[in-house]
Amino acid sequence: MSQSTSAPKGRDKPAIVVGFLMLALAGILWADAVSLGSVVAYGIGPAVVPKIIAAGLVLLGLLSILSGFRSAGTEPEEADFGPVGILVIGFLVLTAMIGFGGGFVPAMAVLFAITSFAFGRRAVLVDLAIGVVLSTLIYLLFSKLLTLSLPQGPLERLLG
Repeated sequence: MSQSTSAPKGRDKPAIVVGFLMLALAGILWADAVSLGSVVAYGIGPAVVPKIIAAGLVLLGLLSILSGFRSAGTEPEEADFGPVGILVIGFLVLTAMIGFGGGFVPAMAVLFAITSFAFGRRAVLVDLAIGVVLSTLIYLLFSKLLTLSLPQGPLERLLG
């Protein structure tokens, strides 16, 4: 009855591949940020946020590669495509609601409830209420504070 206490040797190849993909994406993002114009307001230009995101991707990519080399490959978990199917349905409902004039707030509230359902939560009415509150706050933030237009429906017209 001997049990091996040492971890199996090897590499976590998916983690390494994902790390290199993150580094590649960071390089593309950084190159795009550098090519942006140099119009600067208050010391911050349009390239600042893409550069911050690129730096974050570099950090995450390096950590993923390091993790892949330090850990042994693990057995993949069995896939459960039920939640994925529910999320696809949620995005289709979102698209239909916005496309047929339902507006941002109801569409996002329904998407929030469907996403919660896909993750195993079954309090649909509570999730709809939370979705309405969150999407209303987001709508007001974007439309009033940032003066960006989001899809309008009857509810958004009432919000002004």
